[in-house]
Amino acid sequence: MPKSPPVSRYYDVQRDESGQRFIAVNVSGLSLLQNPLLNKTTAFTAEERRELGLEGLIPPHVSTFEEQKERTYLRYLKAGSDLEKHEYLRALQDRNEVLFYAVLEDHLEEMLPIIYTPTVGEAVKLYSSNYRYPRGFTVSLDDIERVDEMLENVTVNDVRMIVATDSSAILGLGDQGFGGMAISIGKLSLYTAAGGVGPDKTLPVELDVGTNRQDLIDDPLYLGLHRKRLSGPEYDEFLDAFVEAVAYRYPKAIIQWEDFSRGTAFRVLERYRKVVPSFNDDIQGTGAMALAGLLRAARIKGEHLADQVFAVVGAGAAGIGVAQAIRQGLQLEGLTFEEANARIFVVDRYGLLMDEQPDIETQQLSFVRRRGDLSGWQYAGEYPNLHDVIVNAGVTALLGFTGVAGLFGQADIEAMLERTPRPIVFPLSNPSSHVEAQPADLIRWTRGGAIVASGSPFEPVEYEGKLYPIGQGNNAFIFPGLGFGAVAARAREITDNMILTAALTLAEYTAQYEGQVYPPISELREISVRMAARVARQAILDGVCAERRIRNLSDEELEQVIRERAWEPHYLPLRRQ
Repeated sequence: MPKSPPVSRYYDVQRDESGQRFIAVNVSGLSLLQNPLLNKTTAFTAEERRELGLEGLIPPHVSTFEEQKERTYLRYLKAGSDLEKHEYLRALQDRNEVLFYAVLEDHLEEMLPIIYTPTVGEAVKLYSSNYRYPRGFTVSLDDIERVDEMLENVTVNDVRMIVATDSSAILGLGDQGFGGMAISIGKLSLYTAAGGVGPDKTLPVELDVGTNRQDLIDDPLYLGLHRKRLSGPEYDEFLDAFVEAVAYRYPKAIIQWEDFSRGTAFRVLERYRKVVPSFNDDIQGTGAMALAGLLRAARIKGEHLADQVFAVVGAGAAGIGVAQAIRQGLQLEGLTFEEANARIFVVDRYGLLMDEQPDIETQQLSFVRRRGDLSGWQYAGEYPNLHDVIVNAGVTALLGFTGVAGLFGQADIEAMLERTPRPIVFPLSNPSSHVEAQPADLIRWTRGGAIVASGSPFEPVEYEGKLYPIGQGNNAFIFPGLGFGAVAARAREITDNMILTAALTLAEYTAQYEGQVYPPISELREISVRMAARVARQAILDGVCAERRIRNLSDEELEQVIRERAWEPHYLPLRRQ
């Protein structure tokens, strides 16, 4: 059989006569030390130093991996602010990826808020001023006609997971221009640390179509295009060219669309999900995460999902994605489409989503209400506001995706208590400065009755001598396992059933943690492996699995294969090519 092409133009992973893996490299000296996928810094053996031209370029002591991790973590602890810690870890990743992931895995619960939300929001805003090292792939309006040639400049040849953003709606921060690249980098770090996708199989992508932030356009230090955002047919042509080039260069790659503006997010997802295997984490990942938490919260109450009445506040990509996931979950419990819809109330800036409102978008249509639906309701404004919806609909579960800090008031929560002693309240906006209600207030207003989850991490709340856990509704519980399962199955499409499977797996796993809606972050790796196996199984059942070698495996065998394929951060021997 012909030998498969190397995973990189600089190295190739091979096996020796005894079956042991090693890396054959065709770079040496400083060039080797400047490659973060190959660099071991002080852990190169004496033999590797001689053979690869490293003698005299690094300290003489050969460090063990444990020594390196200890030294790195102690230096991390000396960093002052969370942003400084974020920058330190990113610099480490740019020097030595294996060491970066080893330290991250050892301290995942501590470091997740540093490399991802909420700290990554600050890194996004300062991306241009703090830029230091090229990572990922950028294509702009100025060079889209040559995107296929530009992709050849990427040194890895077997990319399986791409996170691509146009930076139009980053977290709760809005348009961040070129800074969105930090989000793509952060997400892919979790695909590796939690999901087991090798770092050489990932590619962060910035789609620079301009920015509508005049302050960025006027800033001479801004690194993106200094022009207004592209839109309309020209925007579609831009993405068409990108998708076509990626599908040719990396035919096994899955694309995660990240942080697109509300209307664009749905349109891009529908335009390409059957063209290339792709999904939108803001829509589908957030939906699966929220559904898993709601399933657990209902069980904590001793009830079912179908016993709840839901208010989803925010009708953007996340809000509508969550409403769709709740509807799917209700149908799974036996409700019809119409019965499920009747229990979901979507609230936007005008109030309850109504068919008379301007600018109703296609993805919102199935959730709009008509005047005839509100028979017997009492409200003063043109449309019912959030408080009106809570009172008139008898809302028992309230979820926020608005980015409006303090939106959920005490009167709103007390109105929920009229319907249930244990209201479910998920203020899920990120970063933490944009959360719709402080968890401590929710616990106090409900005298400990509320079941609370937030988007960013919060410490347990003490109230009247008792500690109340605050679940972290983090998409990191979903996308690493979903993505790794799709990669393992070489899925031709990311189906709705695969995403629902991810949600159900998370809810089932969390059941062992009594009284909690989400598990500890420290369990992320184990959750992702189990989820990947079940997602791959669902891909087989849905007929979209292109990986023939796993189609006839039992569930136990499939999970074992997934575990064996998960990348682990350890050094392999290096030899000259």
